[in-house]
Amino acid sequence: MIPKDIFTKIRRIEITTKRLATDVFAGAYHSVFKGQGVEFDEVREYQPGDDIRMIDWNVTARTGRPHIKKFIEEREMTVMLVVDASRSCHFATTQELKSKLAAEIAAVLAFSAVKNNDKVGLLIFTEKIEKFIPPRKGLQHVLRVIREVLYFKPQGRGTNINQALEFLSKVARRRSVAFMISDFFDQDIADTLRQGLTIANKRHDVIAITLNDPKEFDLPDCGLLELQDAETGKRFSVDSGDRLVRQRYRENALKRAQLREDLFRSVGVDAVHIFTDKPFAPELVKFFVKRKKRFR
Repeated sequence: MIPKDIFTKIRRIEITTKRLATDVFAGAYHSVFKGQGVEFDEVREYQPGDDIRMIDWNVTARTGRPHIKKFIEEREMTVMLVVDASRSCHFATTQELKSKLAAEIAAVLAFSAVKNNDKVGLLIFTEKIEKFIPPRKGLQHVLRVIREVLYFKPQGRGTNINQALEFLSKVARRRSVAFMISDFFDQDIADTLRQGLTIANKRHDVIAITLNDPKEFDLPDCGLLELQDAETGKRFSVDSGDRLVRQRYRENALKRAQLREDLFRSVGVDAVHIFTDKPFAPELVKFFVKRKKRFR
C-alpha cells in the first residue's frame, strides 16, 4: 500500500510533468526522437521491379525461387530511463533533492515518450542493479515508472555506472534512447567508465543528465563543519572558514566536472546539466533544440 504522502507526490508530479510534456516538450521531443529508421518485416517472392539488392540469397537457394527481404519504417522506439538511486542523490541545499529532480525528469520524459507512442522502461541502480521494469506503452505503465522512481527504497548506497550500462546492454536487445539520470559521483569516472560508455553508446543512444547542487562547487564560509560521505559513511571535519580550504574545494569540484565533461565528449555522449536551484525544463528544451539543429 502506497503511503498517502507518496501518492500525493505522484499525483502532483503527474499533473506538473504531464503539462510540461504536452505544452513544452511534445514538439521538441518528437522532432529529435522519431524512431530508428527501418526494421525487417517479412520475406516474400521476388516480383518484377523489386530492388535486386534486397534479395535474400539464403531463402532463394533453399526454395529455388528468388525471394526478397521486405522492410518497413520503424515508427516507434524504446526509451530507457536509467536512474541513479545512490545516497549522494538524496542531497540538496536549495529547493529540491536530486532524487526528486530525477523523478520529475524521468516523469516528463516518460510522458513525452508515451505521447509519441514509444515504449518506456526503467532501470534503477546504486552499486548494484536495484530494479528493472521492461519497456511498455501506456499511461498506467508510466505512472508505475514514476511511482517506482519516487517510492523505491534501494538497498545499496554507492554508485556503479558501469554495471548499470552492462545490464542495460543485456536487457535492451534493440537499440534504444537511454537517458542516464545521475550525479555521476562514481570512483570509476575515468578509464573504466569510458570503456563502458563507449560500448553502450554504440548499441544505444546514451544521453547523460547530470544532477548538480551549487554547494558542491562552492563551500560556504561557516566555520568548522562535521561532514559525512553519503555513500561510504565516512566522517571528516572541514574548516570552511579557511579561504584556502574553500578554494581547494572549488578547484577540485571544477576539476571533477571538467573530467566528467571531457569523458562525455570523448565517447560522443550528449549531456544535459541540471542544478537543484534552477528549473530543469529550460535546460531540457535547450538540449532538444540544439540536438535537432545538429541532426538536420
